[in-house]
Amino acid sequence: MEPKRILLIDDDLELGAMLGEYLESEGFRVEVATDGVQGIRRALSGEHDAVILDIMLPRLNGIELLRQLRDTNDVPVIMLSARGDEVDKVIGLELGADDYVAKPCYPRELVARLRANMRRHQPREASSAQTARAQTAQALTIGGLDIQVPARKAAWRTVPIELTPSEFNILMVLARAGIAVTTKDELSLRGLGRARQSYDRSVDVHVSNLRIKLEAASQGDAGIETIRGVGYRLRAA
Repeated sequence: MEPKRILLIDDDLELGAMLGEYLESEGFRVEVATDGVQGIRRALSGEHDAVILDIMLPRLNGIELLRQLRDTNDVPVIMLSARGDEVDKVIGLELGADDYVAKPCYPRELVARLRANMRRHQPREASSAQTARAQTAQALTIGGLDIQVPARKAAWRTVPIELTPSEFNILMVLARAGIAVTTKDELSLRGLGRARQSYDRSVDVHVSNLRIKLEAASQGDAGIETIRGVGYRLRAA
């Protein structure tokens, strides 16, 4: 099987060399870009399976790079930054980043998160027998909301809803829960692939983005209810 292609955008040459070497030892094929202009050009090429993106970059910072990338591309993006600023993390997630790792980071943790995000992004292949058995699970319809599971697409009465990989995963978890309330811990574990930590707002940010997109596409007929002190529930008329 062809190695997964990773684009690492970071102007720290020493760190880039270290991470690149580690990623390649784990079976990835790594390309390094050292500034934002070069990074966005390569990220938009569609040649990579995931992007690791530093926030502090010369010529074009990581936040603006992510903003431009998300206009046309839903490749999994992990933000990487030495700044311990919660604002950076929230902005990155609001713009569609799938995960966030603070520097200094353990390469092993970065690889684990990278693989988890790519697994969630790629639809799993199935045999014809498996496909037949899972026919009813390939599409979820709730009111006017249509979710095509293998294609990882969602629409409201034929109006496409553009979702990031993490937003789609969270939508799937909520849709499968039906009228039951899903806790933040469940959404983090089943939607983002990791246990929720104290003061981790990742679930809240992804849910907020998803709510905005659902309400815009459905003109208010669909959304996500916040059940105070418990979690979230999908609403689709």
